[in-house]
Amino acid sequence: SELFAFIMSPGFSTAAVTTDISGRGVGLDVVKRNIERLGGRLDIRSEKGEGSTFVIRLPMTMAIMDGMVIRAGDQRYILPTLSISESVHPRREAISTVSGRGEVLNLRNSLVQLVRLSQAFGFTGGVDPWDGVVMVVTADDRRAGLVVDELLGQQQVVIKNMGERLRNIKGVSGGCILGDGRVALILDVAGLIELFEKR
Repeated sequence: SELFAFIMSPGFSTAAVTTDISGRGVGLDVVKRNIERLGGRLDIRSEKGEGSTFVIRLPMTMAIMDGMVIRAGDQRYILPTLSISESVHPRREAISTVSGRGEVLNLRNSLVQLVRLSQAFGFTGGVDPWDGVVMVVTADDRRAGLVVDELLGQQQVVIKNMGERLRNIKGVSGGCILGDGRVALILDVAGLIELFEKR
């Protein structure tokens, strides 16, 4: 166990000779430090001739995701980056209303249903699609365009459970605390698309 701990020491390298390129990458000490910062632990197991196993233990209540911080009205939301296909500033003539589908965006000769967060969550404000940004998102082979006022930047967030009373809100998968102390809801793209398809 002492030898395994040794390879996680700052500056440790298995390279026989260090050069400007080899032996100067991010070491296991950085990995271990970041895991411990989250309240977790890194264990190493090794059998001669068999190989090594690295076990990362993190608290069950904690999950981290990459998200895009967006603003709609005076509210901030987190949109998972894995769900984002692209963002566009549409022209007014590219937006139309189709019977049974509501507002749609003509994106390269393909119709994308628009989802206004102000309508989904029932708050006032929010811009028209041509005055804001449309985030084209995908979930379960379905595509939609979320109408947002502004993109505020990308960041990693720690997902917080919403609790029993708020667990079943359609279109929301959790919450997080932003750097300025404000709470932001994490959007569930599949739930939002389903919500608008049922209208």
